[in-house]
Amino acid sequence: MFPLQGPQMLQMLEKSLRKSLPESLKEMRDDLDNFTNTYQIYSKEPRSCHEFLGASDVINWKQHLQIQSSQSSLEEVIQSLAAVNFTRVKKAQHLLYMTSKTAQRLLPFLLATRNLCPNSGRPKAINQEMFKLSSLDDSHAVLVDQFWGFGGSEKSQRFIKRCIQTFPSTCVVGPEGSPVSWALMDQTGEIRMGGTVPKYRAQGLSSYVFYVLSQALEKLDFPAYNNTGKSNKFVQRMSETLHHLPLPCDWNQWTCEPL
Repeated sequence: MFPLQGPQMLQMLEKSLRKSLPESLKEMRDDLDNFTNTYQIYSKEPRSCHEFLGASDVINWKQHLQIQSSQSSLEEVIQSLAAVNFTRVKKAQHLLYMTSKTAQRLLPFLLATRNLCPNSGRPKAINQEMFKLSSLDDSHAVLVDQFWGFGGSEKSQRFIKRCIQTFPSTCVVGPEGSPVSWALMDQTGEIRMGGTVPKYRAQGLSSYVFYVLSQALEKLDFPAYNNTGKSNKFVQRMSETLHHLPLPCDWNQWTCEPL
């Protein structure tokens, strides 16, 4: 890594990055697939980025799409652009949590305010004669989709399948030989789509699976974090048990659909 000096070097960097961008944009061929047509946005001036986000080569407002950000202050700009582009918007705003070990590396001030040890918060042991630790495969996408709050469609199943194929996942296999609890990573590096089948809930499996996956990600120097709905008290209690830290920002997703 080296510091960029002067507009000429910035222009060279922009040209270099644009050569790589089409490799990811080539996946955005299905105008109805908002899971693939996803944008992650962060702006130092969220209230004044209207011109940039409104540029024709930044966001394709003709598609069904998602915009994700840790900045709820983008709300006004996104709603304004959606109105101009005749787009319906549905917003989800969730809580963000980060493991104490990741916080120690990236946001140490959070640990200082909570007085937590970065290696604390281990889950209780599981019955290893009944449950076996494993990872997900393609055939499990339907099961994961069934218990995901944003699931329930062919496109969400396809998205989950891609995540299973591409990113780390962890699951616990029950006596029946199929996953009973799981968690996996999405394209943003976040641990998402976790779930446990009703028959095996309240046995500490979710905490165990989440802990194992977060440990694996942290060994790879990935930050371990997740979001959950404000009404999901179970995941909030699990996060507290594992000594995860609530972040001062939140997780925002705007799902956009052309009218």
